[in-house]
Amino acid sequence: MGRKASLVKAVYITKHGGTETLVYDEVDQPDTGPTEVKIKVRACALNRLDIFTRAGQRGTRIDFNGPHILGSDVAGEVVETGTNVSRVDIGDRVVVNPRIICSECAFCIRGEPELCVNSGMLGVTTNGGYAEYVSVEASNVVQLPRNLSYEQAASMPTVFLPCWSIMLRKAALKPWETVLIPSASSGVGTAGIQVAKNVIGARVITTTSTDDKMNKARDLGADEVINYNVENVAKRVKELTDGKGVDVVLDHVGTDFWTDAISSLAVGGRYGICGATSGYKVDLQIGLLFLRHQTIFGVFMGRNEDLRQIIELAGRGVIRGVIYRSFPLAEVAEAHKMMEDINFFGKILVTIP
Repeated sequence: MGRKASLVKAVYITKHGGTETLVYDEVDQPDTGPTEVKIKVRACALNRLDIFTRAGQRGTRIDFNGPHILGSDVAGEVVETGTNVSRVDIGDRVVVNPRIICSECAFCIRGEPELCVNSGMLGVTTNGGYAEYVSVEASNVVQLPRNLSYEQAASMPTVFLPCWSIMLRKAALKPWETVLIPSASSGVGTAGIQVAKNVIGARVITTTSTDDKMNKARDLGADEVINYNVENVAKRVKELTDGKGVDVVLDHVGTDFWTDAISSLAVGGRYGICGATSGYKVDLQIGLLFLRHQTIFGVFMGRNEDLRQIIELAGRGVIRGVIYRSFPLAEVAEAHKMMEDINFFGKILVTIP
């Protein structure tokens, strides 16, 4: 006998812990609210946030009242629309901005939704994309150009959106300036290099750990690549910039990168933070901060219009998602293990036929 039509395959957790907590089984198919669309998931990218949420680390603990489905970056086909949805049709190929906003707070109303005080995240505060179907707000989906695959689209939101927010909006990186981006092999690293070089036209300095990764970073557009296992990053940056330092830092690493990065920041430099995978705590010399007219700021994700622009440029071939490997839904635990090993370049995906 076949399974009931209301049940779908998914990978979920019912408690925090290691990869052994990831369960592949059937769950109820999600409902579709009046302002939502239901998506047949074709691809869902993994992020470091998935690992933290599974483990219940760094502010991601869940009050479980049933299975919780991880997965933020979703691309697929719309199969159902809510009664109040007019801008999205059944059959549309879409990608989702996983940042959930309230649309009612002062920030949302005045056109700064990235500052929403009641925000959430797909796969963290609501069920996500490790499933055959997911329901999301229609306002959060962006239609895909015909030449952009689901895998490419799913690999982009959580890594390209913060890079876009930092370099184009907050730091306003200019074509004649230099940006320092750590960990070229990470999702944010691969995205940041492309936004800085291919969209803005700035000079890009990045860091990584092996010769192979250095070559791949150059292929993406990095002008200078520093092997942090061989060279002192701050010293090498000063050499590459004739002692000036860099105009912008895009930091998604945190503690391990901070000392070299802040030492590399030029007078008037802007330091954007969108992650802290290696830790949160750093030593800040505030005297140098004001004497050197430097700015430090944080960013989490970005606007729906940002994602639309990102996807449009991806369709034109200006930027692309860098995909390392795809796993079937049943093998999500293996995908998590690969991400924890950190010996890869680009994004890890889950795909569903």
